[in-house]
Amino acid sequence: MTGSGYRKLGKTAPQRKALLRNQVTNLLYHGKITTTDTRAKEVKRIAEKMITLAIKEKDNFEEVEVTAKVAKKDANGNRVKETVNGKKVTVYTEVKKTIKKDNISRLNARRKMLSYLYPVTEVPKDGRKARTLSKEVDMCAKLFDEVAPKYVDRKGGYTRTIKLGARKGDAAEMVILELV
Repeated sequence: MTGSGYRKLGKTAPQRKALLRNQVTNLLYHGKITTTDTRAKEVKRIAEKMITLAIKEKDNFEEVEVTAKVAKKDANGNRVKETVNGKKVTVYTEVKKTIKKDNISRLNARRKMLSYLYPVTEVPKDGRKARTLSKEVDMCAKLFDEVAPKYVDRKGGYTRTIKLGARKGDAAEMVILELV
């Protein structure tokens, strides 16, 4: 092994970075991925750092009450319009909401995660109305709220690899990398 500190995986830097970002995002979203052994070792390094970051900052926020303008809607879900000075204008109502406001170090952790993880879009299973029913998944919120609480009492070792054997074709050692 070379002394470079990471595996090059036979790819150029942008290809390698894209591959690892994709695999880390999928591991954290789905909970497990199937990949080659060497790729899994690299993905594991990055994913464990992300989870550690999420655990450190999971409770570092304050609840703040804010008022937000929300468009008034009728029974069909369409916006209610009102004529003012000959123009149709949407009617808004003010709503009080409680939001989580990140403290500085948690905001920094969130930005580090966002700089690495790809955006995830959840598409309905049946495939119908894919455009209207698809929704963006906030991976940082998922890490802070779902993944981090599972591993609070654990000191590292958040993933496990299960060997599957050689891949037919090029005999690369395949593994399942999953969150414990």
